[in-house]
Parts: sequence; structure tokens; C-alpha cells
Amino acid sequence: QVQLVESGGGLVQPGGSLRLSCAASGFTFRAYAMSWARQAPGKGLEWVSTISSDGATTYYVDSVKGRFTISRDNAKNTLYLQMNSLKPEDAAVYYCAKNPDNSRGQGTQVTVSS
Repeated sequence: QVQLVESGGGLVQPGGSLRLSCAASGFTFRAYAMSWARQAPGKGLEWVSTISSDGATTYYVDSVKGRFTISRDNAKNTLYLQMNSLKPEDAAVYYCAKNPDNSRGQGTQVTVSS
């Protein structure tokens, strides 16, 4: 079955950077678009970014454009999210998700605080 395991979260100061990873298994990773979503305390799930199956096309929510970069390594079945210039409002649990069914992992916590 589909397994998605996120890692790389942690505590970072405003302006700092983190790189999230998502290890995928149980499906043909290279055949599917993948996404990152996040959920802040007390808020709903927010879509953050999507990458096409071949990595050629990417999409971002406006609030992270120019700061976050989604990428993938189909040889390693791994999805990434490079997050730079982090802001307190970026703090959330981040999930990777398989499109289009939106299967997702357990998430990784990102805390942005001084």
C-alpha cells in the first residue's frame, strides 16, 4: 500500500531554512504528481505546492512563492521541499501527498520561533 514518510522538520528561527523530505513506497512514484500541504494549529489543511510526475512543472501557493522550492528524485522515490526565509506563519505540520487521491503521511512538524 501507499507509504509516505516525511522528515526534516524542526525548530528554526525566523529567516532560517529547512529541507523536508518524503520517502515514498508502495506505488510507482515516478508516475504521479506529488504535493506538499500543511496544517497550522487550529486551522484547516492548506495546499502548499505541487510538482508534476517528471518534475518539470511546479506550482506554489502565493504565500510561499520565491521562498519554497519543491523537487523530486524519481530514482530515489523521494520528494523534497526546500524552505528558505521562514516566517512564523509557516509553522505547521507539513504533509506530503500523492496526487490525485491525496494519500498522505504522518507529517513533520515545523516550528518557526526566536
